[in-house]
Amino acid sequence: MDDIIERTEGREIVTEMKESYLDYAMSVIVMRALPDVRDGLKPVHRRILYAMHELGLTHSAKYRKSANVVGEVLGKYHPHGDTAVYDSLVRMAQDFSFRYPLIEGQGNFGSIDGDSAAAMRYTECRMARIAELMLADIEKDTVPFSPNYDGSKQEPVVLPTVVPQLLLNGSLGIAVGMATNIPPHNMLELANAIIHLIENPQATTEDLMEFVKGPDFPTGGIIFNKKDIRQTYATGRGGILTRGEAEITETKQGSFQIIINSIPYQVNKTTLLEKIADLVNQKRIEGIRDLRDESDKDGMRIAIDLKNGAFPQKVLNALYKHTDLERVFHVNTLALIDGLQPQVLALKTILEEFIKHRQVVIERRTRFDLTKAEERAHILEGLKIALDHIDKVIATIRKSKDKEEAHKNLINNFTLTTIQASAILEMRLQTLAGLERKKIEDELAEKLRLIAELKGILKDPKKILAIIKNETEELKKAFPEERRTRVIAHAAKSISIEDMVPEEEAAIILTKSGYIKRIDPQEYRMQKRGGKGTIGMATKEEDVVDQFLTVHTHDNLLFFTSLGKVYQIHSYEIPEGRRTSKGKSIANFLMLADTEQITSILPIPKAQKDIAELSLIMITRCGIVKKIEAKFFTDVRRSGIIAIKLGAGDALGWVHTLHKSDDVILVTKGGMSIRFQEGDTRTMGRTSAGVRGIKLKKDDNVVGADVIAKTAKNQKLLVVAENGFGKKTNIGEYKIQGRGGSGIKTMNITAKTGPIVAARIISTDEEDLIAVSQHGQVIRTTLSTVSTLGRSTQGVRIMKMDTNDKIASITTL
Repeated sequence: MDDIIERTEGREIVTEMKESYLDYAMSVIVMRALPDVRDGLKPVHRRILYAMHELGLTHSAKYRKSANVVGEVLGKYHPHGDTAVYDSLVRMAQDFSFRYPLIEGQGNFGSIDGDSAAAMRYTECRMARIAELMLADIEKDTVPFSPNYDGSKQEPVVLPTVVPQLLLNGSLGIAVGMATNIPPHNMLELANAIIHLIENPQATTEDLMEFVKGPDFPTGGIIFNKKDIRQTYATGRGGILTRGEAEITETKQGSFQIIINSIPYQVNKTTLLEKIADLVNQKRIEGIRDLRDESDKDGMRIAIDLKNGAFPQKVLNALYKHTDLERVFHVNTLALIDGLQPQVLALKTILEEFIKHRQVVIERRTRFDLTKAEERAHILEGLKIALDHIDKVIATIRKSKDKEEAHKNLINNFTLTTIQASAILEMRLQTLAGLERKKIEDELAEKLRLIAELKGILKDPKKILAIIKNETEELKKAFPEERRTRVIAHAAKSISIEDMVPEEEAAIILTKSGYIKRIDPQEYRMQKRGGKGTIGMATKEEDVVDQFLTVHTHDNLLFFTSLGKVYQIHSYEIPEGRRTSKGKSIANFLMLADTEQITSILPIPKAQKDIAELSLIMITRCGIVKKIEAKFFTDVRRSGIIAIKLGAGDALGWVHTLHKSDDVILVTKGGMSIRFQEGDTRTMGRTSAGVRGIKLKKDDNVVGADVIAKTAKNQKLLVVAENGFGKKTNIGEYKIQGRGGSGIKTMNITAKTGPIVAARIISTDEEDLIAVSQHGQVIRTTLSTVSTLGRSTQGVRIMKMDTNDKIASITTL
């Protein structure tokens, strides 16, 4: 007891706690939790890879038990628990954790569902090809080594990696009072950024982002807001909004599904599914009928079946809002500078530190190769001297008493060094052959050339940078994979479904009973004029197709109704269906009155400058026209607003965009038409009634109305009668008249043709004509096959009609 007291040193507890805790904190920071900016690895990962390198576990070697590797790491380099080492090894082999896995695993290494890996005695592993590049040239004194924990071995302080590992696979770690969270990136983008920075050392973050678009997560997904990404790269800290990718599809039964093809990085798929199920049970998300995980070896697929009548877009938005299908990845690029100093690093700084590391590695490698080349050249010079005086050399050796004397005599007689004399004494007799002599001379010449080249590299830093560029180019060839994560430039708060919908052509179909859908125009196969059409959609009993128009998925759609009101939605909000599907009720999207019918659908531009220069022309069934500025309809509420005041018994039939100097043409079912200038109609207010466009005979009404653009050439009027007859007529045959007259004849109406059901202006014969019948038949043919005839003719047959079937509407593509 007395001995213990004598050896005890008295200290202030506050001082002791401060110093001890600081020592502990630095140990955790440097030796456990934070990666080195140079090779992007924490000590445990570095030791695992070096141990595998020492075991010869290259990517082409046979797999070896993970327990063997873990034991090697624990016994020689990492005196900690085996669980920590094995967990680190497992994560390096998971393709959902590492963008480019450093270890190839055989056996159960866990899953994105949170399943644990099998015990280390069951799994096997070896290095991936990319990991070998991290250890390339380590035997050439390219990095410093330090003693292991007991001084029995040497281990690398840092790896001589060719790969920018810190950004490539990222890092996650919690130290004492600090933490790091670095996202993974794409190899091609990083390589291009490194090359650009070498060529342009003054490059800014903005410049580098031309190459590094943003994080590239192994699980794919979408990231938003380039402004946030730029801020993160410039400061080393920030938050990046990530989302899983989802699409809305329609089943064969006509219901809708949400298919999730990817989830955000570090999200557990099983936990996500459980969260969705809980939200459905709590009624916080409505409209979900079933939830299934259909993922397999080919990829992720989560199928969410929706109830009939559910709005898929609303359900998807709710999933983004209430689950980890959308989450913020908080970036903190904290890493060790020179293996000692923790520092938050910007993108440019990380790349600069990596380039500096590569410069040091290449310089040390070049010095190593130079030393070896000089040593070999020195020996070859001695051998050449011996061969040049071979008889004297042999005589000198034979006269010597022993090897030591021969060694001494060779040095004295031929001015050789100790190393050269030893090499001569070890030279075989076969070296005396003429060919062998030539080999020595050639090898010496090659070594002297190599020495000059290596010295040139060491003297010129530009040559070292050129080597880094060349090696980085080789990386691009070895790992050419494109990015998995899609980048959307908009800020999160301004993100809409539009950003995830490709902008493409689409067809909108609306029936008389109010069923609507969006389809691919290519669903309809081309047919010759007069052929019988394929079924266009499965309409309910006694329902007929009413509207068929082509739009783009990003268009804003104005829905004008028979009651003179207008509603607005985006075209992508209309669910996508198939050619034979029934569609969804328009009541799911618009707040229509019971007697209200959609009579015209008009896509309008989103750009304010385009809308400011745009007017609309409205035409009613009774021939009333009204010109109004489009700006009145830029922000229409879903409950609708008044577009035109209607007279008794009238209904709004058509709305078109109108520009100055355009003409307007109206066509009636009785075969009459009138063409007048847009200037004949003054611009009116939103709730005004309009003026007369054409004077109608008894029982006649307008069936078609369109705009004749002044700038367009070769315009023709296409008219189609209900029995399948149609024609084109040059617009020049329609003279300009005063608005409000009775008009002139446009088609010879007979019992064979039936009355006109549709008319519209066309400007090219290269477009396709799609005609839809009341029974849902559709024919698609080129307009060039429809004859151009005079104004008073009856036209030609363009569609063979079934009994009791008649044409309902037309459109052109």
